[in-house]
Amino acid sequence: MIPVRSDERPASVPRPPVPVPTARGPLSELVTKVLAGPATGGCQGPVEAALGDVAGADPLGDDLQLALYMCYELHYEGFAGVDPDWEWQPDLLRLRGALEHAFCGFVRDHVAGGTDLDAELDALLIEPVDGSGLSHHLRREGTWEQVREVFAHRSIYQLKESDPQAWVIPRLYGRAKAALVAVEYDEFGAGRAEHVHSQLFADLMAAADLDPRYGGYVEAVPGSTLAVVNLMSYLGLHRARRGAIVGHFAAGEIASAPGAKRMLQVLDRLDAPAACRYFYSEHVEADAVHEQLMRREVIGGLLEVQPELRGEVVFGIQATNFVDGRFSAHIQDCWRRGTTSLRGPLPTLAPAP
Repeated sequence: MIPVRSDERPASVPRPPVPVPTARGPLSELVTKVLAGPATGGCQGPVEAALGDVAGADPLGDDLQLALYMCYELHYEGFAGVDPDWEWQPDLLRLRGALEHAFCGFVRDHVAGGTDLDAELDALLIEPVDGSGLSHHLRREGTWEQVREVFAHRSIYQLKESDPQAWVIPRLYGRAKAALVAVEYDEFGAGRAEHVHSQLFADLMAAADLDPRYGGYVEAVPGSTLAVVNLMSYLGLHRARRGAIVGHFAAGEIASAPGAKRMLQVLDRLDAPAACRYFYSEHVEADAVHEQLMRREVIGGLLEVQPELRGEVVFGIQATNFVDGRFSAHIQDCWRRGTTSLRGPLPTLAPAP
């Protein structure tokens, strides 16, 4: 662990809230419109009218995922000029519940389920034979332009890294709580603001000549990217899904170190800036330790006292793999067609590193 040295702590710099995103369809348009007014007015009528649109929307499409993302973002840093009381406004929560039902019902329909947790955990350590993962592609043939696209996608989560998982802390106890807090302590910089992983990713973004501001690329990413973040927000916010968010967190920590090693190889090949390489080298070291803590102490401690949550832990792993797989497939499909994986081109490239 890194000791706290108060004389080296950087001054806290306020970051302005991001603007409400541009709507991408009737559901996200409804959310943008209601957030423009005071929460005291409610939105019962518009929500009633929109429930039919939820049933007919693509569960992983831009419109539904952006609407759900905006509802969840009220629990994080919110939006510029938006009444903070919208966070718990009952009408908007009803809409959010319908969006969640459509999204997570779709995910449950596309995963195997079951209770074979050991098989799910062991599979996370097996490299795909065909090398089809996103980091495998980048290691083989990725360009600096493609790496920067991936950074823009990943920024939607990495600039709030480990925040969604922190919601499970008050829902755990004993070994599971102690071990999960130990993992989060590392994720949040071990007492050093400059080592918080979200700050390290902001440093990475700046070094790659990308916008390092929180939410800077929400307008640029598609629904498949928003779904990655929405899944963890959903699992983290619901106490009933506490086993699933533990499974999700474990899946990320177990798979992170090998993926980070591949990204380091990519960045070394491209002679990328040091801040880009440092983010991934930090994850190689930290997540190798976190893998064992998550598997033995967090999951083991949770199921020791609540064995009935085994199926939820399995679901969390499977759901993570499913949504991440759709995210990776979208990006690689776009690249095979010779197009950007974002909704528009990134700003003019900096000189190749």
